[in-house]
Parts: sequence; C-alpha cells; structure tokens
Amino acid sequence: MLVRRRLSRAATAGLLGGALLLTACSAGSDGVRNPTSADHGAPDHRAPDRGAPDRAAPPSAEAPDRQRLSTFALDVDTASYGYARRALAEGRLPDPADVRPEEFVNSFRPDYPRPKDNGFSVTLDGARSDAAGWSLVRVGLATRPSDGERPPAALTFVVDVSGSMAEPGRLDLVKESLGLLADRLRDDDSVALVTFSSDAETVLPMTRVGGNRERLHDVVDALATSSSTNVEAGVRTGYDVAVEGHREGATNRVVLLSDALANTGDTDAEGILERIAEARRAYGITLFGVGVGSEYGDAFMEKLADKGDGSTTYVSTPGQARKVFVDQLPGHVELRARDAKAQVAFDPRTVESFRLIGYENREVADEDFRDDRVDGGEIGAGHTVTALYAVKLRPGGSGRVATATVRWLDPATRAPHERSGTVDTAALTAPLWGDGHDSLQLTAIAAYFADRLRGGSVPGAPALSGLAARAGALAERARSASVRELAEAIRRADGLGASDRGPADGPGASADHDPYAG
Repeated sequence: MLVRRRLSRAATAGLLGGALLLTACSAGSDGVRNPTSADHGAPDHRAPDRGAPDRAAPPSAEAPDRQRLSTFALDVDTASYGYARRALAEGRLPDPADVRPEEFVNSFRPDYPRPKDNGFSVTLDGARSDAAGWSLVRVGLATRPSDGERPPAALTFVVDVSGSMAEPGRLDLVKESLGLLADRLRDDDSVALVTFSSDAETVLPMTRVGGNRERLHDVVDALATSSSTNVEAGVRTGYDVAVEGHREGATNRVVLLSDALANTGDTDAEGILERIAEARRAYGITLFGVGVGSEYGDAFMEKLADKGDGSTTYVSTPGQARKVFVDQLPGHVELRARDAKAQVAFDPRTVESFRLIGYENREVADEDFRDDRVDGGEIGAGHTVTALYAVKLRPGGSGRVATATVRWLDPATRAPHERSGTVDTAALTAPLWGDGHDSLQLTAIAAYFADRLRGGSVPGAPALSGLAARAGALAERARSASVRELAEAIRRADGLGASDRGPADGPGASADHDPYAG
C-alpha cells in the first residue's frame, strides 16, 4: 500500500531557501529530446537511492550514476483549482491547506504528442526563469484519446442528500449532472444509485441502462434532501452495492457526489479507507469524487479518492457539470493505465538543486518506483499529466539535465511497462516569457499562482499583479475562456490581499475550441 508523505509548507519552502494547440519548446528548436516512446518493458533493477533530503544534487565530481531522483504517483485531480476559484469568486482566499499546485496545473490540457498505442507519450521541455541560475523543467505525459471503443461500465453513484445539500448549486446540480449522464451512457453499461444522509439507502440496484433510461431519470428526479451527513454509511453501502454488482471485463467504479461535510458516523475518513482499499484490491473498483458546494470538505474527499486509486474534481455551475459528466467521465471509464508512477532523475553534473512544485501528498519512495505492489495513479483515455520543476543549474554545465520515466500496469493484464524522455541544457536557454512558449507559460502561471496562494515562493515567480497580466495576455492571444478565468482568479486573489474586488466586468472569451480547456 502506498504511503504518501505530505511535507510541511515551511519544509517545502526550505528546500529552495526562499493546454494547447500553441507551440511550446519543441525538440526541433530547443534541444528537447523525446525518445520514440519505445516500451522499455519492466526492468528488474531497483531505483538508485535519492540521497540527502535537501534535494541538492551531488557535486559534479561524483560518479554520473549518483543521480538525484524525484518519484511520485500520477494524479489527474482538479478539485483544488475548482474550489479555489469558487472561494475567490465569493470574496475569500482558499485555505492554504486546500491548495495543491498539481491540481491547478492539471486543470489545463497541453497539446502533448499522443502515443499510437495504449501507453504514454513522454515530453520534456523548459525555459530560463527570471531568477538568476534558475530554470523550469516541465514533464508532460499523455495517453491516447478514446476512439469510441471501450469496455462496458458498471457505475455506482453514491449521492449525498443530507440537509447541507439543499443549498443551490449542490443537490440540484448533482441531479442535473446525473440526468446528463443518463442520456450519454451506452445500453450495455450498468448503473446503481445509493443515497445517504443520516443513513444510506440503495434506491437503484445495479441495473443495465438499456431499456431502463426512463427509470433512471425517474430515480434521479425523485432525489430530495434529508438530515445529517453520514458519508461513512454512504460509501460503505455504495461499495457493498458495487461489489455485489461487479461485472467481469467492465470498468467498475464508485462515483461519490457530495459536499463531503461529514457530521455523522466516522467523520475523519479513517474508518472507511480500508473498505475502499479492500474493494480496489479484490475487485478493481475505483473511486471518482465529485465535490459541490460553497463549503466543501476538500481534504476529506481527496483522502477517499487517493485510497480508492481514483481522482477528484469540483463543479459549481451547469457548464462545469456538463464538462465533467459529458466530456470527461468517458475518459475515466476507459482506462489506459493502473498504478502509474513517474520518476525523474536529475543529472548532478548539470543540476545543483531542484524542487517539484506540488505533488507532496503523491510522493512515492524512490526505491518503490518499480515495486508494483505500491499504489500509483489510475489514468484514463485522453488524459494528460504535468509536473513542473524549478531547477538550479550548475554554472557552465552542459548536457543532460533530466530523464523522466513513467511506469504503469496494463489495466487488463497488469503487465508492467515503462517509457522515458530526456531534456538537455540547450532546451533551457530561452526565456520563459519569450515568444513561442505559450504552453509552458500557462503551466508556469498556474503553478506560480497556486504556490503563492499557499504561502510559497518559487524562484522567478512574478508578483500576483504581474502574473495576472501574463495570464490575461495569454488568454487574449489564445482566445481561451479557461485562461481568462485563471487570469480573473489571480486578480481576485491579488485584490483580496488588501480589499475585496467585485465581480469581473466585460465579456468572456468563447469556450468553443478553447485550446487550453482541461
């Protein structure tokens, strides 16, 4: 079982002392080298030791195999960014503990090359930051989009109908979301529905969609709020129903829709984590958490999804609900990889120190990278995963900077596979804010913003006012509604440092063909 360690904010800061149709740094122009994504198979050897915990690379005189490592489970969660935007729109700063930079970054979808098979493409690029000696290195992973062919799905929806869900934008949004999904599922898919308040109730056992769509709509339309929030009862009953209705050869998933404000039963998640882990291990049942509400138990929901080898997202508008349940859920149903992990090896001959921005609670011990008993992340069709590093290069260093390797298990056979990519110092010479780096700029803006919200300070990060201006200019160039929303969120955060700003003025960009929408 994976042990994920969350570092303290101070410790993280102390390490340093201090999507896309547009072109990013490409292999032809800046020295980025991307292997042909040839499958490396499953090497038998163990990963080398990480070394000292300060993440300073060994002196260049050390043997070249003394590389410094960074290892983490892949993550496609986006809830932290969605909830932060909601908080800022309501005139309040998000709790720093709820800000996870990787979820800000992964809310946008770079146009990385896609593999032809069911594995990953691995893309590395980077640029010089505004801090002397510091650069950014981006690791981008992508899976092949859906071609319409997927195994059937067996989905158990666990719906919170407690009193807190009566607030507009909670149960009403859940019902609208489920109604949209009911019309999108295939006839050979199966659906069950469990509700919970003070107790849990199975209102629809596992049922084939074909011939039962009207019944499904009727069940959803009848949902109404009740009393207190016993998430424990809901999740336990939901997993019992999912196990009972388990289908061989199908994608079996529990979808939890809740504000995650548990106030009855086990309210700290620990009592239900083992039930979730047991169902994942024995039946391959994973969890997708959808958060709603102006007050939202983000940490609680994330803990459940992590244990369930799944992911979380957050919705607050009908447009976001459509995006999740119509556009994105098929990708969660059609799996490309289980237990996916990444390991980045920095070459000590060129790298003095480095910092991964985010992923603290997805950290994996370096020696566990090739231990397939250790949990990783579940990645679906058409997903992208991005990790951004702040890297301090050695003066005068030249050559390889980093090698990134992704390892995953085939969802059907559980056979392990690996692919790698590299980046050299030549790729890091161009300035970040120069022409032709819009994709990388967006990744940097999202990461810098999140790090500021949680009290960090990445070398080279502009002040929030400057960051908002960068995001606004990028939104105009790309005509991107999603980047316009990011720019507005940054402006709101900047304003909340001194005074509360009102709603934004002016028209938004069109969401049609938005190159950056996640």
